[in-house]
Amino acid sequence: MAAVSRQKVTCRNRSSKCFLKPITCPYECPQVKPTDPKMKGCFLDCDSPKCEVVCRNRKPNCNSPGAACFDPRFIGGDGIIFYFHGKSKEHFSLISDQNLQINARFIGHRPTGRTRDYTWIQALGLMFGSHTFSVEAKKVEKWNDEVDQLQFSYDGKSIEITDRHLSEWKSPKEELKVERTSNKNSVTVNLIDFAEILINVVPITEQDDKIHNYQIPSDDCFAHLEVQFRFIGLSPEVEGVLGRTYRPDFVNPAKPGVAMAVVGGEDKYRTSSLLSSDCSSCMFSPAGVDTKENSLVMDYGTLDCGRWGNGGNGIVCRK
Repeated sequence: MAAVSRQKVTCRNRSSKCFLKPITCPYECPQVKPTDPKMKGCFLDCDSPKCEVVCRNRKPNCNSPGAACFDPRFIGGDGIIFYFHGKSKEHFSLISDQNLQINARFIGHRPTGRTRDYTWIQALGLMFGSHTFSVEAKKVEKWNDEVDQLQFSYDGKSIEITDRHLSEWKSPKEELKVERTSNKNSVTVNLIDFAEILINVVPITEQDDKIHNYQIPSDDCFAHLEVQFRFIGLSPEVEGVLGRTYRPDFVNPAKPGVAMAVVGGEDKYRTSSLLSSDCSSCMFSPAGVDTKENSLVMDYGTLDCGRWGNGGNGIVCRK
């Protein structure tokens, strides 16, 4: 079997020690986007003082900053774990900034005798400029790994993405790209110059049900999203359940080491729909999409050297 050629990556952030310095991917993960979905990809963290590439999974890491998984457990930009329960069949702002709004729809189940819902993130809604995008987990009675349970929309119209690893869809101006990271049920959403979102759709398994005593009904496995966000630029005033943890002045009420630290904010971050920015603390304004002067560079992703408008953690250099 022929050896896979190793790609080179670099960074476009002038403050990075890796700025425009070509770095070769390691033999263990020679490509940024391996053709085998089980293989790790080459990743360059432009904020790291070491300026070295590492191998990482192209699926959400539920134990890293920017994660929103389980019922829902978040890890903030400050690295602190917290829980935000929200409420079933309601919508909440995860990120609200001048030029970006990301909402989540929560689904849930309340067994007899319980005082609150068990909740999970069923859908994400993005607003940027004058555009909208949504990704949702379908309602599923019995889970089957061989059936894709994701559905997408752009500007209110349904879009289809072929069930094949590395197949992709791009918006007309290519500021948004959705790429499958496995044949089914896993994608990466790249909003150029703003965010990268790694997404899995998963069910509540019988084992989950037994461990947590969810008492899930037989006709719904509560398919939901596991998500990990990486942001390129957020303003110091960013809001949202997750967004506020990226503010430089944020003091997290969830203390490190506290088991099941639950934070509030339902009233501040509740929106009327998946694609609205009408919460009391929402900041999003379509006119703010070009206002980048006050942005804080939080993270970077992968992009092609010839496409300086792209975002991500490092630049893929191709001859």
